[in-house]
Amino acid sequence: MIKKIAVLTSGGDSPGMNAAIRSIVQTSCNKKIKILGVLDGYLGLCKNKMIKLNKNIVSNIINRGGTFLGTARYLNFLKKNERKIAIQNMKNRKIDALIVIGGNGTYAGANKLNKMNFPCIGIPGTIDNDVSGTDFTIGYHTALETVVQAIDRLRDTSCSHKRISIVEIMGRYCGDLTIFSAIAGGCEYVITPEMKYDKNKLIKKIKQDIKTGKKNAVIAITEKICDVKKLAKSIEFHTKRETRATILGHIQRGGAPVAFDRILASRMGFYSIELLLQKKFGKCIGIQDNKIIHHNINYSIKFMKKKFQKKLIEIVNNLN
Repeated sequence: MIKKIAVLTSGGDSPGMNAAIRSIVQTSCNKKIKILGVLDGYLGLCKNKMIKLNKNIVSNIINRGGTFLGTARYLNFLKKNERKIAIQNMKNRKIDALIVIGGNGTYAGANKLNKMNFPCIGIPGTIDNDVSGTDFTIGYHTALETVVQAIDRLRDTSCSHKRISIVEIMGRYCGDLTIFSAIAGGCEYVITPEMKYDKNKLIKKIKQDIKTGKKNAVIAITEKICDVKKLAKSIEFHTKRETRATILGHIQRGGAPVAFDRILASRMGFYSIELLLQKKFGKCIGIQDNKIIHHNINYSIKFMKKKFQKKLIEIVNNLN
Protein backbone atom coordinates (compact mmCIF):
# COMPACT_ATOMS: atom_id res chain seq x y z
CA MET A 1 0.00 0.00 0.00
CA ILE A 2 1.28 3.46 -0.92
CA LYS A 3 1.45 5.67 2.17
CA LYS A 4 4.34 8.01 1.41
CA ILE A 5 5.95 9.08 -1.86
CA ALA A 6 8.66 11.47 -3.06
CA VAL A 7 8.93 13.65 -6.15
CA LEU A 8 12.00 15.10 -7.87
CA THR A 9 12.89 17.10 -10.98
CA SER A 10 16.08 16.27 -12.82
CA GLY A 11 18.13 17.37 -15.81
CA GLY A 12 17.25 20.55 -17.67
CA ASP A 13 14.39 22.55 -16.20
CA SER A 14 11.26 23.27 -18.22
CA PRO A 15 8.22 25.55 -17.73
CA GLY A 16 5.40 23.53 -16.19
CA MET A 17 7.48 21.40 -13.85
CA ASN A 18 6.08 23.36 -10.90
CA ALA A 19 2.55 22.78 -12.17
CA ALA A 20 3.26 19.03 -12.24
CA ILE A 21 4.67 19.10 -8.71
CA ARG A 22 1.60 21.03 -7.54
CA SER A 23 -0.73 18.48 -9.09
CA ILE A 24 1.15 15.58 -7.52
CA VAL A 25 1.12 17.20 -4.09
CA GLN A 26 -2.54 18.25 -4.21
CA THR A 27 -3.66 14.83 -5.41
CA SER A 28 -1.50 13.02 -2.84
CA CYS A 29 -2.88 15.09 0.01
CA ASN A 30 -6.44 14.45 -1.16
CA LYS A 31 -5.68 10.72 -1.25
CA LYS A 32 -4.16 10.84 2.27
CA ILE A 33 -0.68 10.08 0.94
CA LYS A 34 2.28 11.81 2.59
CA ILE A 35 4.74 13.42 0.18
CA LEU A 36 8.32 14.66 0.24
CA GLY A 37 10.09 16.84 -2.28
CA VAL A 38 13.65 15.91 -3.22
CA LEU A 39 15.90 18.93 -3.68
CA ASP A 40 18.28 19.09 -6.67
CA GLY A 41 17.24 15.90 -8.44
CA TYR A 42 19.18 12.65 -8.07
CA LEU A 43 21.98 14.53 -6.32
CA GLY A 44 19.58 15.45 -3.54
CA LEU A 45 18.30 11.89 -3.43
CA CYS A 46 21.81 10.62 -2.72
CA LYS A 47 22.58 13.46 -0.28
CA ASN A 48 19.27 12.89 1.55
CA LYS A 49 18.05 16.45 0.86
CA MET A 50 14.27 16.26 1.18
CA ILE A 51 11.48 18.49 2.47
CA LYS A 52 7.90 17.82 3.49
CA LEU A 53 5.34 19.09 0.99
CA ASN A 54 1.73 20.09 1.50
CA LYS A 55 -1.01 22.05 -0.27
CA ASN A 56 0.04 25.38 1.20
CA ILE A 57 3.62 25.08 -0.02
CA VAL A 58 2.55 24.52 -3.64
CA SER A 59 -0.47 26.82 -3.69
CA ASN A 60 1.24 29.63 -5.65
CA ILE A 61 3.66 27.86 -7.97
CA ILE A 62 1.51 26.87 -10.97
CA ASN A 63 2.46 30.03 -12.89
CA ARG A 64 6.19 29.92 -12.06
CA GLY A 65 8.76 28.73 -14.57
CA GLY A 66 11.62 26.39 -13.69
CA THR A 67 11.33 24.07 -10.70
CA PHE A 68 11.19 25.24 -7.09
CA LEU A 69 12.67 21.90 -5.98
CA GLY A 70 15.82 22.60 -7.96
CA THR A 71 17.54 20.29 -10.41
CA ALA A 72 21.00 18.98 -11.25
CA ARG A 73 22.79 16.70 -13.68
CA TYR A 74 24.32 14.04 -11.43
CA LEU A 75 26.34 11.57 -13.51
CA ASN A 76 27.45 9.65 -10.42
CA PHE A 77 23.91 8.27 -10.23
CA LEU A 78 24.99 5.86 -12.97
CA LYS A 79 27.05 4.11 -10.30
CA LYS A 80 25.17 1.33 -8.53
CA ASN A 81 26.61 2.25 -5.14
CA GLU A 82 25.15 5.76 -5.43
CA ARG A 83 21.74 4.33 -6.27
CA LYS A 84 21.96 2.01 -3.27
CA ILE A 85 22.54 5.06 -1.07
CA ALA A 86 19.53 6.81 -2.66
CA ILE A 87 17.28 3.80 -2.11
CA GLN A 88 18.42 3.42 1.50
CA ASN A 89 17.74 7.13 2.12
CA MET A 90 14.19 6.67 0.84
CA LYS A 91 13.65 3.48 2.85
CA ASN A 92 14.87 5.22 5.99
CA ARG A 93 12.18 7.84 5.40
CA LYS A 94 9.61 5.09 4.71
CA ILE A 95 9.06 6.28 1.14
CA ASP A 96 7.14 3.72 -0.91
CA ALA A 97 7.59 5.16 -4.43
CA LEU A 98 9.28 7.93 -6.38
CA ILE A 99 7.90 10.17 -9.13
CA VAL A 100 10.52 11.75 -11.41
CA ILE A 101 9.95 14.66 -13.79
CA GLY A 102 12.46 15.18 -16.59
CA GLY A 103 13.77 13.95 -19.92
CA ASN A 104 15.55 10.87 -21.20
CA GLY A 105 18.41 11.07 -18.69
CA THR A 106 15.92 11.31 -15.84
CA TYR A 107 14.04 8.30 -17.20
CA ALA A 108 17.29 6.32 -17.41
CA GLY A 109 17.88 6.93 -13.70
CA ALA A 110 14.33 5.92 -12.80
CA ASN A 111 14.63 2.79 -14.91
CA LYS A 112 17.75 1.76 -13.01
CA LEU A 113 15.94 2.28 -9.70
CA ASN A 114 13.06 0.14 -10.96
CA LYS A 115 15.48 -2.63 -11.83
CA MET A 116 16.69 -2.43 -8.22
CA ASN A 117 13.06 -3.00 -7.14
CA PHE A 118 12.27 0.55 -6.09
CA PRO A 119 8.96 1.70 -7.65
CA CYS A 120 9.18 4.74 -9.93
CA ILE A 121 6.92 6.69 -12.26
CA GLY A 122 8.25 9.03 -14.96
CA ILE A 123 6.67 12.27 -16.18
CA PRO A 124 8.16 13.89 -19.32
CA GLY A 125 9.43 17.40 -18.58
CA THR A 126 11.71 18.91 -21.24
CA ILE A 127 11.44 21.69 -23.81
CA ASP A 128 13.09 19.45 -26.44
CA ASN A 129 10.00 17.26 -26.95
CA ASP A 130 12.37 14.36 -27.57
CA VAL A 131 10.87 11.74 -25.24
CA SER A 132 9.36 8.76 -27.03
CA GLY A 133 5.86 7.55 -26.17
CA THR A 134 4.30 11.01 -25.91
CA ASP A 135 3.16 13.61 -28.43
CA PHE A 136 4.22 16.45 -26.16
CA THR A 137 6.45 16.99 -23.15
CA ILE A 138 5.84 19.49 -20.36
CA GLY A 139 7.48 22.80 -21.28
CA TYR A 140 7.61 22.29 -25.03
CA HIS A 141 4.69 24.58 -25.89
CA THR A 142 6.02 27.38 -23.70
CA ALA A 143 9.44 27.14 -25.33
CA LEU A 144 7.75 27.11 -28.74
CA GLU A 145 6.01 30.41 -27.92
CA THR A 146 9.29 31.90 -26.73
CA VAL A 147 11.12 30.90 -29.91
CA VAL A 148 8.35 32.18 -32.20
CA GLN A 149 8.36 35.53 -30.40
CA ALA A 150 12.13 35.74 -30.92
CA ILE A 151 11.78 34.90 -34.61
CA ASP A 152 9.10 37.57 -35.00
CA ARG A 153 11.42 40.18 -33.52
CA LEU A 154 14.37 39.09 -35.63
CA ARG A 155 12.21 39.22 -38.74
CA ASP A 156 11.35 42.85 -38.01
CA THR A 157 15.00 43.88 -37.90
CA SER A 158 16.11 41.61 -40.76
CA CYS A 159 13.40 43.15 -42.92
CA SER A 160 14.51 46.67 -42.00
CA HIS A 161 18.16 45.95 -42.83
CA LYS A 162 17.55 43.55 -45.74
CA ARG A 163 19.45 41.01 -43.68
CA ILE A 164 19.57 37.22 -43.40
CA SER A 165 19.05 36.00 -39.83
CA ILE A 166 20.06 32.56 -38.56
CA VAL A 167 18.31 31.42 -35.39
CA GLU A 168 19.81 28.51 -33.44
CA ILE A 169 17.11 26.66 -31.50
CA MET A 170 17.39 24.06 -28.74
CA GLY A 171 16.26 20.46 -29.14
CA ARG A 172 19.45 18.42 -28.71
CA TYR A 173 18.96 15.79 -31.44
CA CYS A 174 15.25 16.38 -32.02
CA GLY A 175 13.99 18.93 -34.55
CA ASP A 176 10.44 19.36 -33.23
CA LEU A 177 11.03 22.75 -31.62
CA THR A 178 12.85 24.02 -34.70
CA ILE A 179 10.43 22.85 -37.35
CA PHE A 180 7.26 23.96 -35.55
CA SER A 181 8.88 27.30 -34.73
CA ALA A 182 9.80 27.65 -38.39
CA ILE A 183 6.23 26.97 -39.51
CA ALA A 184 4.75 29.40 -36.96
CA GLY A 185 7.43 32.02 -37.61
CA GLY A 186 7.32 31.75 -41.39
CA CYS A 187 11.01 30.92 -41.68
CA GLU A 188 12.28 30.67 -45.25
CA TYR A 189 14.80 27.91 -44.53
CA VAL A 190 14.82 25.12 -41.93
CA ILE A 191 17.61 22.77 -40.83
CA THR A 192 16.98 19.97 -38.32
CA PRO A 193 18.83 16.77 -37.33
CA GLU A 194 16.26 14.74 -39.29
CA MET A 195 16.90 16.63 -42.52
CA LYS A 196 20.02 16.33 -44.70
CA TYR A 197 22.15 19.42 -44.13
CA ASP A 198 24.11 20.60 -47.13
CA LYS A 199 25.62 24.07 -46.70
CA ASN A 200 26.36 24.47 -50.40
CA LYS A 201 22.76 23.65 -51.37
CA LEU A 202 21.49 26.09 -48.75
CA ILE A 203 23.67 28.90 -50.07
CA LYS A 204 22.69 28.10 -53.66
CA LYS A 205 18.99 28.27 -52.71
CA ILE A 206 19.47 31.59 -50.92
CA LYS A 207 21.29 33.06 -53.94
CA GLN A 208 18.50 31.90 -56.25
CA ASP A 209 15.87 33.51 -54.01
CA ILE A 210 17.83 36.78 -53.89
CA LYS A 211 17.85 36.85 -57.70
CA THR A 212 14.05 36.57 -57.73
CA GLY A 213 13.78 39.59 -55.43
CA LYS A 214 14.08 38.14 -51.93
CA LYS A 215 15.35 40.94 -49.69
CA ASN A 216 15.54 39.24 -46.28
CA ALA A 217 15.15 35.80 -44.75
CA VAL A 218 15.17 33.82 -41.51
CA ILE A 219 16.92 30.46 -41.20
CA ALA A 220 15.86 28.19 -38.31
CA ILE A 221 18.43 25.58 -37.30
CA THR A 222 18.60 23.07 -34.46
CA GLU A 223 21.59 23.27 -32.12
CA LYS A 224 24.60 20.93 -32.51
CA ILE A 225 24.37 20.76 -36.33
CA CYS A 226 27.04 23.35 -37.12
CA ASP A 227 28.74 26.50 -35.91
CA VAL A 228 26.08 29.09 -36.78
CA LYS A 229 28.53 31.98 -36.50
CA LYS A 230 30.73 30.41 -39.17
CA LEU A 231 27.67 29.58 -41.26
CA ALA A 232 26.61 33.23 -41.13
CA LYS A 233 30.03 34.36 -42.36
CA SER A 234 29.94 31.83 -45.18
CA ILE A 235 26.46 32.87 -46.33
CA GLU A 236 27.43 36.54 -46.19
CA PHE A 237 30.59 35.90 -48.22
CA HIS A 238 28.79 34.00 -50.99
CA THR A 239 25.60 36.05 -51.15
CA LYS A 240 27.03 39.52 -50.37
CA ARG A 241 24.03 39.93 -48.09
CA GLU A 242 24.54 40.90 -44.43
CA THR A 243 23.97 37.80 -42.29
CA ARG A 244 23.74 37.49 -38.51
CA ALA A 245 23.43 34.46 -36.24
CA THR A 246 21.43 34.49 -33.01
CA ILE A 247 21.80 31.70 -30.46
CA LEU A 248 18.67 31.81 -28.31
CA GLY A 249 20.17 29.61 -25.61
CA HIS A 250 18.61 29.20 -22.20
CA ILE A 251 15.98 31.92 -22.55
CA GLN A 252 14.02 29.12 -24.23
CA ARG A 253 13.78 27.30 -20.90
CA GLY A 254 12.53 30.21 -18.84
CA GLY A 255 9.28 32.07 -18.39
CA ALA A 256 5.83 31.36 -17.04
CA PRO A 257 4.32 28.20 -18.58
CA VAL A 258 1.57 28.72 -21.13
CA ALA A 259 -1.90 27.35 -20.37
CA PHE A 260 -1.33 24.16 -22.41
CA ASP A 261 1.73 23.20 -20.34
CA ARG A 262 -0.03 23.96 -17.06
CA ILE A 263 -2.97 21.76 -18.03
CA LEU A 264 -0.78 18.97 -19.40
CA ALA A 265 1.36 18.99 -16.26
CA SER A 266 -1.73 18.91 -14.04
CA ARG A 267 -3.22 15.98 -15.95
CA MET A 268 0.03 14.01 -15.86
CA GLY A 269 0.60 14.72 -12.16
CA PHE A 270 -2.86 13.49 -11.27
CA TYR A 271 -2.42 10.38 -13.43
CA SER A 272 0.91 9.52 -11.79
CA ILE A 273 -0.84 9.11 -8.42
CA GLU A 274 -3.55 6.99 -10.01
CA LEU A 275 -0.90 4.64 -11.40
CA LEU A 276 0.79 4.31 -8.02
CA LEU A 277 -2.50 3.54 -6.29
CA GLN A 278 -3.14 0.86 -8.93
CA LYS A 279 0.35 -0.51 -8.21
CA LYS A 280 1.43 0.08 -11.79
CA PHE A 281 5.10 0.74 -11.19
CA GLY A 282 7.93 1.28 -13.64
CA LYS A 283 5.74 3.36 -15.95
CA CYS A 284 6.25 6.59 -17.85
CA ILE A 285 3.36 8.88 -18.68
CA GLY A 286 2.56 10.47 -22.02
CA ILE A 287 -0.17 12.12 -24.04
CA GLN A 288 -1.30 10.70 -27.39
CA ASP A 289 -4.32 11.96 -29.33
CA ASN A 290 -5.16 14.13 -26.29
CA LYS A 291 -5.42 11.06 -24.04
CA ILE A 292 -3.12 10.57 -21.05
CA ILE A 293 -1.49 7.16 -21.41
CA HIS A 294 1.43 5.20 -19.98
CA HIS A 295 4.15 2.85 -21.18
CA ASN A 296 6.72 0.72 -19.44
CA ILE A 297 9.59 3.07 -18.69
CA ASN A 298 12.10 0.76 -20.35
CA TYR A 299 10.05 1.13 -23.54
CA SER A 300 10.91 4.81 -23.57
CA ILE A 301 14.56 4.01 -22.87
CA LYS A 302 14.70 1.43 -25.67
CA PHE A 303 13.11 3.78 -28.21
CA MET A 304 14.79 6.89 -26.84
CA LYS A 305 14.96 8.60 -30.23
CA LYS A 306 11.53 10.01 -30.98
CA LYS A 307 10.10 9.39 -34.46
CA PHE A 308 10.12 12.46 -36.67
CA GLN A 309 7.03 13.44 -38.64
CA LYS A 310 8.41 13.46 -42.19
CA LYS A 311 5.24 15.12 -43.47
CA LEU A 312 6.37 18.28 -41.70
CA ILE A 313 9.31 18.66 -44.08
CA GLU A 314 6.92 18.65 -47.02
CA ILE A 315 4.78 21.29 -45.31
CA VAL A 316 7.81 23.51 -44.64
CA ASN A 317 9.10 23.17 -48.19
CA ASN A 318 5.65 23.96 -49.58
CA LEU A 319 5.32 27.11 -47.45
CA ASN A 320 8.69 28.52 -48.53
